[in-house]
Amino acid sequence: MLDCVLIVVSYRSAQDVADLLATVPQAVGELSWRAIVVNNDPADDLSAVAALAGVEVVESEANLGYAGGISVGLAAAPPSRFTVFLNPDLRLMPDSIVTMARAAGERHAVVPRIVDDVGETAPSLRREPAILGSLGDALFGDRWPNRPAWLSEMIREPAAYERRVKVDWATGAALLVPTSVAREVGPWDADRFFLYSEETDYCRRLRAAGSQVRFTPDATVSHRGGGSGSSDALYALLEVNRVRYFQKWHAAPSVTVFTAVAVLHSLLRVSRSRNRLALRALLSASVRAELPGGVR
Repeated sequence: MLDCVLIVVSYRSAQDVADLLATVPQAVGELSWRAIVVNNDPADDLSAVAALAGVEVVESEANLGYAGGISVGLAAAPPSRFTVFLNPDLRLMPDSIVTMARAAGERHAVVPRIVDDVGETAPSLRREPAILGSLGDALFGDRWPNRPAWLSEMIREPAAYERRVKVDWATGAALLVPTSVAREVGPWDADRFFLYSEETDYCRRLRAAGSQVRFTPDATVSHRGGGSGSSDALYALLEVNRVRYFQKWHAAPSVTVFTAVAVLHSLLRVSRSRNRLALRALLSASVRAELPGGVR
């Protein structure tokens, strides 16, 4: 059995994937590994990636989204102790995967410290989405970074990124899960989430299965971000999927209030084109159907 299988979903990211895979040997140390790269764009040529040692490219029939691509990758994955989900626009620092595996033990998921292109720590840790936290983010954004924890979903306190902590979830650029736990939790929810909020949902299900989501600052990855492109439509999908996530786990009255807060968030920023589209999508099923991933 392998020590770890790496799952990477690529969408027009051939060079990014090649650059990521070049950093794997220094990250895994003596751990045995194999990478499964899911090509979510049949027109993209990943033949050079497929020629790399330890790498298998699996072609999907269409753009299945992130969660859908992960499902394809998991179906092709050989047995392993750990499964590692990685964005293609990452670079792995030395021993990062080894460190995450040590922190995981037998039952727990692990996320690393994420740094940007200039080495600054990214605020990647999150609290469970809640009405008051979303309201605080809608009203204050980044203007009151030291506000009470219950008024923000994002964990902004610098001290939290300097120690090992248990979190509700973290942005899904890199996530290591014991494969036995991944099998127990089941597939990522590709039916509901084409892109965005799938990691929030997956981490909630990990916690429900008795696993912790552990952050370890001793493991570091560099994340360029935006490797699959960004647009007003993707931003609108992010906002819509936050509501879809809340709808999945909460009763209708709470969902109504949470949706109203999401609408308020976009109304307060309506001068921006992406927020105008998000507002329309939150209020109109026909607009939502035109977003990436279509009807959900």
